[in-house]
Amino acid sequence: MSRKEKKTAKQKLSTRQLINTKAITDYSLLTYGHGELVYFIIKPTNISVLSEASIAARIYALMTVLKGMAEIEMLCLNSRENFEDNKRFLRNRIEQEDNPTVRKILEADLTFLDRIQVQMATAREFLIVIRLRDEKPNEVFPYLNRIEKTLREQGFSVKRAEKEDIKRILAVYFEQNVTTEKFEDFDGERWVIFGD
Repeated sequence: MSRKEKKTAKQKLSTRQLINTKAITDYSLLTYGHGELVYFIIKPTNISVLSEASIAARIYALMTVLKGMAEIEMLCLNSRENFEDNKRFLRNRIEQEDNPTVRKILEADLTFLDRIQVQMATAREFLIVIRLRDEKPNEVFPYLNRIEKTLREQGFSVKRAEKEDIKRILAVYFEQNVTTEKFEDFDGERWVIFGD
């Protein structure tokens, strides 16, 4: 297939195909040809307040989990908005602005974004991902429960991601801007009135 044919084929893909997301279930993300992804959200530990021995114990616990489950994939994502593009834009505008009053307002905006970002500095999300491929439906939940139990036994504060968690993870990952509390399953869903 030539480069032009590949480009034309890619342009014909739906948005879901482009981001490899077939559907979101109550507990997983269905992909096109890459299995079903189940996410476990690990609450981060503030290691800056832990002793060296405690940090070593946390590392050993993680190593134990990884050695015991070869199918684990790990992700570290921002769990909130990222302001770097906005801050870069404001810095450029400040450099270009001749009006001292406007410059002062832009600097105040930049300071505000810095303050928000500092408050959210610990807003990282650590995810354990399990890729289900050929598991039988009646074996899925016992398997996932066993993984969750193993993580808890090693001292991790863990929660299996639900549908709303997965939507939020995708929104932050793809858009880097989350301004809603509830995500719609379909664009404009909140404006449709379902009648009798």
